[in-house]
Amino acid sequence: MENENNVVMFTPLAEEAFLSLGAEHIAYVKEVSLPDGAHAVGIFSADGKPMASAPSIEIAQALIRQHELEPALVH
Repeated sequence: MENENNVVMFTPLAEEAFLSLGAEHIAYVKEVSLPDGAHAVGIFSADGKPMASAPSIEIAQALIRQHELEPALVH
């Protein structure tokens, strides 16, 4: 939708709609701390649910691709 100045106006997404973007195609990776204090790389679904962990980003990305998903790094 455009306003009178030909500027494109976006409608805000509901949180649920925003979280579902990429849900079927993307898994997110970020550093996590395990209960024993060790560090790992967590793998999360697009809606933030934990799926797995790996010892490195490279292994996490390989695991994600093995399941036909695209990895995305979260800072």
